[in-house]
Amino acid sequence: MTLPNLTLVLGGAASGKSAFAESLVLQGAHAPVYIATAQIFDDEMAAKVSRHRDQRGNGWTTIEEPLNLPAALARCTPDQAVLIDCATLWLTNVILGDHDIAAHTNRLCDALRTCPARVVIVSNEVGQGIVPDNALSRKFRNAQGTLNQIIATKADLVVAVMAGLPLVLKGKLP
Repeated sequence: MTLPNLTLVLGGAASGKSAFAESLVLQGAHAPVYIATAQIFDDEMAAKVSRHRDQRGNGWTTIEEPLNLPAALARCTPDQAVLIDCATLWLTNVILGDHDIAAHTNRLCDALRTCPARVVIVSNEVGQGIVPDNALSRKFRNAQGTLNQIIATKADLVVAVMAGLPLVLKGKLP
């Protein structure tokens, strides 16, 4: 099985997208690397991170990088398969840190293009609900939609996951 150079896995909250993305990474002969973008600010998030670690099991190299994904990707090697989980939390960190969204998005996309490892990036589809009632939420929704579209155009494989089931939007599953 050959994992494409860049795969985008989209889905709603608790859709099964992370588990599906993990299974893609583990299908190949590449050493699995997990780049975690979450920051733990409360007990609920701590429990979620712990649950994800337990589900992944041993054998993964974990890099915790909430903001500087290009630096984390630059350390990866061709014998690795990288899972970034997730672009949504990364973008949240960018926005809440009052960073330049376009500049960070461009740097991330450049890093995805030049990364020597195969990369699977998980992201939430946030545009299928109601229009948010506040400016920050609308800014986030619009930025997330733009980020997903940009990554999707660069990806070799794009998969939407709903109820744990994959639907290929672009490319072909390995």
